[in-house]
Amino acid sequence: MNTSFYIAKRYLFSRSSNNAINIMSFIASGGVIVASAALLIVLSVFAGLKEYSLDFSNFTDPDLKILPLEGKSFLLSEKEQNTLNSIEGIETTSQIIEERIVIKSENKNLLATLKGVDENYQTVTQIDSMVSQGKWFKPGIYDVVSGWGISNNLSFGVFNFMKPLTIYVPKPGKGQGSSLRSYFNSEVVTNVGLFNINENLDNEYVFSDIELARSLVNYEDHQFSAIEMKLKPEANEAEVKEQIEKLFPNTFIIKNREQLNDALFKMLNTENLAVYLIFTLVIIIALFNVIGAIIMMILDRKKSLNTLFNLGAEPKMIKYIFFLQGTLMTVLSGVIGIGIGLLIIFSQLQLEWIMLTSDFPYPVSLKLENIVIVVITIFGLGIIASKLASQRITKDLIKTVA
Repeated sequence: MNTSFYIAKRYLFSRSSNNAINIMSFIASGGVIVASAALLIVLSVFAGLKEYSLDFSNFTDPDLKILPLEGKSFLLSEKEQNTLNSIEGIETTSQIIEERIVIKSENKNLLATLKGVDENYQTVTQIDSMVSQGKWFKPGIYDVVSGWGISNNLSFGVFNFMKPLTIYVPKPGKGQGSSLRSYFNSEVVTNVGLFNINENLDNEYVFSDIELARSLVNYEDHQFSAIEMKLKPEANEAEVKEQIEKLFPNTFIIKNREQLNDALFKMLNTENLAVYLIFTLVIIIALFNVIGAIIMMILDRKKSLNTLFNLGAEPKMIKYIFFLQGTLMTVLSGVIGIGIGLLIIFSQLQLEWIMLTSDFPYPVSLKLENIVIVVITIFGLGIIASKLASQRITKDLIKTVA
């Protein structure tokens, strides 16, 4: 065994005659343990929140979505649709027409977004499972499904045939019209279902059959706002995107589920980074205790150091001994902290002892990359702290014996 490592290990595990130094060493190790455990837990919580957000978006967002490169719509012929559907990895596609509308119920008006979808939409997404009252509309019928927020604001329910809704869409063109019909396309519809997803979607969207949307916005038969796709379970998302770009160069913008929710994920990633930096600062503060503990140990063992020096040990070797001692203290404390963090994370995954709601546990996700981040942070900062502390050893300090 390396002599320096052997001595460093003995110094680390042997108790000092000065009880204050033992207490300080215990506090320094405890700070690193708590900080490393807390950092791993917090990173796992944010990973769980990100996964939960992505899983939750499965109900409303497709695996991939094609959007126009310019403008609000694009033309896609039947031949091009067949080419798109034939791409390996794509299971189903759904045609979408989306437009801003004014929806009216009796004397109340509200701005909303009409999303016309075809019959494949329920396969591409799971939106129909989020309908909490009523049902999803049937293809070819001028019925709609609205969000709870729109329903509350306009005071309508489902299957209220005595209180129909009217949808207005501005007509394209210039000049003055002679009546309201000159400015707007309109259609009277019946709301047959209410969905409850989140506040933004509930207050924004009205779903209808694509033919209703097409008649309101005056689109051609092969004109769409978007194409949404569901990929096969074994499909590689990047390869599918590459094939689409190869077959339709400079034609579409292709977004995956995370890119469709980029604002949410930017917020989560920013918060994740901010929390990481905060806890890294806590670790740095804890490592100041390690530096202090090592310096106190150096002063406490001046007689031993003087003996080592007289036996031929150079100051460089003695510095290395305390560098190894500080590194060992940090590494062992970090490993214990990571172990405690793993235990808490696994207990939450198995026992669900912290609940977000009465029937939903707080989401956590254990990622190898987060463990690596914690290990690198703790070990890296620990090595720096140990190096700084060991540099306090000089030849004059070693020769001076109290």
